[in-house]
Amino acid sequence: MQKHSYFRIAALSGAFLFGAGLLSAQPFGAAGAVGAVYTMTNSLVGNEVVVLHRSARGALTPGGSYATGGQGSGGGLGNQGGVTLSDDERWLFAVNAGSSDVSVFAVRRRGLRLADRQPSGGLRPISVTVHNDLVYVLNEGGAGSIAGFRLDRRGRLAPVPGSVQSLSGPGVDPAQIAFDPSGRFLVVTEKNTNQILVYTVDHDGAAGPPAVHPSAGVTPFGFAFGKRGHFFVSEAAGGAPGAGTTSSYRLDRDGALEVVSPAVPAEGAAACWLVVTRNGRFAYTSNTASDNLSVYEIDFDGSIALSETVSTPEGSRPLDSALTSSSRFLYVLNNGDGTLSGYRVGFNGALTPIELDISGLDGANGLAAR
Repeated sequence: MQKHSYFRIAALSGAFLFGAGLLSAQPFGAAGAVGAVYTMTNSLVGNEVVVLHRSARGALTPGGSYATGGQGSGGGLGNQGGVTLSDDERWLFAVNAGSSDVSVFAVRRRGLRLADRQPSGGLRPISVTVHNDLVYVLNEGGAGSIAGFRLDRRGRLAPVPGSVQSLSGPGVDPAQIAFDPSGRFLVVTEKNTNQILVYTVDHDGAAGPPAVHPSAGVTPFGFAFGKRGHFFVSEAAGGAPGAGTTSSYRLDRDGALEVVSPAVPAEGAAACWLVVTRNGRFAYTSNTASDNLSVYEIDFDGSIALSETVSTPEGSRPLDSALTSSSRFLYVLNNGDGTLSGYRVGFNGALTPIELDISGLDGANGLAAR
C-alpha cells in the first residue's frame, strides 16, 4: 500500500531510468506502438506524467515525460485513480496533490499535450474519474470533499456549480472516487471509517449529499465496476498479515447498495488496488505486503471466488494496477524496487508474466493503460 498509515514509499530522487538509458534521452515515438501505459512521478519539485509505449505483444518502451505544471506530494497517497484515462482515450487526467490542482492532457499518437490545469475544488486531490464530459475529483485534505467539472472540446475544465460535497466527516482517509457505468452515481471508499459513499449526480452534473453504507470488509480501498451494476472493492484489513479481502456489491438504479459476496479472502496482505476485465469475468487485486496478486472469478450474479494467487518478485510490493482497454494485458507498479511488471491475461483469467525492463519508478503514483 502506498504511503499512509501502514506503509512508506521512498521519495523520488534523480531522473527516471529505464534499463541503462535516461528517460529524457528517449524518443517520444515508438515504431509499432499500439498503445501506452501512464504513471506519474508525484514529485514535490514538479509532477510529471511518464509515458511508456506498448507493442502488440505487451512490451514497453520509454516514451518521454510530460510536466503537469503542478506539484506532487513526494510520497504515497493511499489512493487509486491518481492517473485516469477518459473512456474514449482522448484525455488523460493527473492529480497534483502538492499544489491542489488537476492537469488534463490531450492524448496523441506520439505523446501528450498539456491542455489545462485547474484547482481541484479542495485540498490534496488523490483520485479523479470521468464520464463523458463530466469530471470529478476526490480531495483528501482538510475536511475532505469531492468536486465536479465540465470538460470542453479543448480539454479545459470548468467547475460545476453546486458540485462540491463533503465526505462522511473529517479524517476519513478516502482512497478512490469513480463513476458507475451509467454516470448517474459516484462511489467513494473511506479507509478509516470502513464506509462506502454513494452520491447521486443530477442532470446538471452536480452531486447531491452522500448516502453512507458500511463496508463488508475492513479498510475498503480500490474498486472497479463490472457488468449489471456490480462493483468490486479490495479491502486492506489495516495491513494485517494474510487478512486482505475483496467484496462485491450491486448498485441498483435508485442508488441502493446490496452486498453480494462479503469479504472473500485474497490470500494476501494489504489488498489495495483492484481492476476488472472488460468482459466482467475476472478481478485482480495487488497485495502489497505479501508480494502477490489475487485472481477472482466473477459469476453472472456478481458473486466472486478466489481462483488463484500469483507471486510477484520478493520485495516488489505491488501497488497500482491497470488493464489495457482490451483487457489483454495487465500492468502493475511495484513500490519495493521501482519497477513495472506486465502480464498477459488468458481467456480463463490466468496471468502469464511478460519480460519487461522498466525501472527507476521509485515514488511513482497512479497507473493507466490503453
